[in-house]
Amino acid sequence: MSSQDGCMAVIPAASTRLPVTRLLVLASGAFVTILTEALPAGLLADIGTGLQVSEALAGQLVSVYALGSLLTAIPLARATAHWPRRRVLLLALAGFTVVNAITAVATSYALALVVRFLAGVSAGLLWALLAGYASRMAPPALQGRAIALATVGTPLALALGIPAGTVLGQAVGWRWTFGLMSLLSAAVLLWGRLALPPMPGLPGARDFGIGQVFRLPGVRPVLAAMFAFVLAHNLLYTYIVPFLDDGLGVPVDSALLAFGLASLAGIGAAGAGVDRHLRALVLGGTVAFAAAALALAWNGRPVAVTYAACIVWGIAFGGAATLYQTALLRAAGEAGDIAQSMTVTSWNLAIAGGGGLGGMALAAWGAASLPWTLLLLLLASLAIAAGARRHGFPG
Repeated sequence: MSSQDGCMAVIPAASTRLPVTRLLVLASGAFVTILTEALPAGLLADIGTGLQVSEALAGQLVSVYALGSLLTAIPLARATAHWPRRRVLLLALAGFTVVNAITAVATSYALALVVRFLAGVSAGLLWALLAGYASRMAPPALQGRAIALATVGTPLALALGIPAGTVLGQAVGWRWTFGLMSLLSAAVLLWGRLALPPMPGLPGARDFGIGQVFRLPGVRPVLAAMFAFVLAHNLLYTYIVPFLDDGLGVPVDSALLAFGLASLAGIGAAGAGVDRHLRALVLGGTVAFAAAALALAWNGRPVAVTYAACIVWGIAFGGAATLYQTALLRAAGEAGDIAQSMTVTSWNLAIAGGGGLGGMALAAWGAASLPWTLLLLLLASLAIAAGARRHGFPG
């Protein structure tokens, strides 16, 4: 690492333009993170055969990844707050390079679980600093747009990367696919080393305890509104197959493709307006998602309504990460990276909670109950965001 990493006090914005190339490095890191997380889901049968375990056990490779992020994001963010930011980012990318390579050659299920947990640790580290890194590279008036560009790798991975990775895995095998993921991680690591500017650590952030950051004005409502929103999303996304299996002729793959492409439009819309219209976009996105939930609750709905609802849902969810992370950075100030680690923890709790809550609703009342459960969560998110007019989501 360059010695400059630790000696620069600020990274001045040289112009009123976004540093697009540098932000694309961060977007590529997000792409690697999401693809590494979700790739096993499309290859469970092959992975199970290779590791001599059932598909159910192979599926735990996804769960243990989320657990790694959930347990380590906050303590690691605080422990590394004073480290140069580029060094931490490159360390996370190096982690992906190593763990994906080990996954590719692992013959032991136990070893695969361990390295997948470590991959989740790398993900938690990367997500905790990504938004802050992006915002510090941009002019103040464009910081929200910079976060949007830095996180565009997420919907790209969901919409395009995961289907392509699944096809590749079926063609060449899951081990070669993870090997190629390791090479991709290494390429992004090299690109980051060459293209990203040195970024100093935030020594003062270590003076903030987790409880102190949590009590900062605005932090709690942002985290609470985000948790309810993401919980609602994951409740439906996790059980989209049984929900769409209603005889109305909507294939799951085409519905999810519509969702994924719409999410790209959503992140573009959020990036264009977040710096000036954050509150309006948060409230509007939540209302739009609630409207989509109502449309999906319509029994006997036409196929076009299902597709339209998936598109509206995708637009609303696509911009969510940009909006909530920008709001949290503004609320937390110098403790922004520690607050972002709370985002990682809350997001992963929402993923796990969506599976659990949705499963209970599905077992108790059937798939038709999912949109109504979704609607209750979105109304809670809307009420929290609307009430945080002074701190969190100011007008």
